[in-house]
Amino acid sequence: MSTAAALAEEFESHRPRMFGLAYRILGSAQEAEDTVQDAYLRWSGARRADIERPAAWLAKTVTHLCLTRLTSARARREQYVGTWLPEPVVTSGGTLGPLESAEQRDAVSMALLVLLERLTPKERAVYVLREAFAYSHRDIADALDASEANCRQLYRRAARAVAEARSRFEPGHRLRRRFVESFIAAAREGDVAGLEKILARDVTWWGDGGGKVAATRTPVLGRENVLRFLVGVMERFRTATDISYAEVNGVPAVVLRDAGRLTAITAFEGGDGVVTGVRSVVNPDKLVFVERQLAAA
Repeated sequence: MSTAAALAEEFESHRPRMFGLAYRILGSAQEAEDTVQDAYLRWSGARRADIERPAAWLAKTVTHLCLTRLTSARARREQYVGTWLPEPVVTSGGTLGPLESAEQRDAVSMALLVLLERLTPKERAVYVLREAFAYSHRDIADALDASEANCRQLYRRAARAVAEARSRFEPGHRLRRRFVESFIAAAREGDVAGLEKILARDVTWWGDGGGKVAATRTPVLGRENVLRFLVGVMERFRTATDISYAEVNGVPAVVLRDAGRLTAITAFEGGDGVVTGVRSVVNPDKLVFVERQLAAA
């Protein structure tokens, strides 16, 4: 095997972990892919003597590339039309690593990724490295070219901010798919009474159309308001030519297609038999990555 082929093979062994790191920091699957590709270019051009620990070198490289991207992403998201949601990722195939516990599922949930938007880029990177990848503060300091004391401070601030925001909602247990199927059946049949039984009193609906597709631009709060909103969008469920199910960001989700074209990924959160949150991504730009995942399944 040639040196170039060996380098490529070694990099590929790290790609899933690097993608998972970049996605958690950026909240964008497409940007995460681009970041990992940029890391590969640096990897292939680096002197082998400068890479003592490949995994650590790649994590540091990806983290720095993400921090650069986050700076420009923040500016774009401030101009974003309506509610910004992360790009959905099918997680049943292990794309973001094993999701065997509630904590692991919560770590890739849209709810948490939205919360991370409140952090500064460095706080977000530190939080992800510590919480999702169990990096020591020393290793995080190496990855960020910062002091260990500074990284500890960044982590404390990030963890406190996330905990305070989380205290306003309770993720609950993962919904079973049958509750999601009941929701869709009621929506397709226009069964408002059936929907009312499935929705929690404090349910919230978020929609992300990015100004390109019709979607609610502000969160819809509370069962009554969500029911009124659903009456207006039930036609979308009734006319969809194909409805299927997938695990997206660790929770059950509905995949809507119209004439073969993916039009929406709608992810459901909740527990104890009721839906507490719904996040629906209809912005076509944000469906490119998940469409490729579904096509390859």
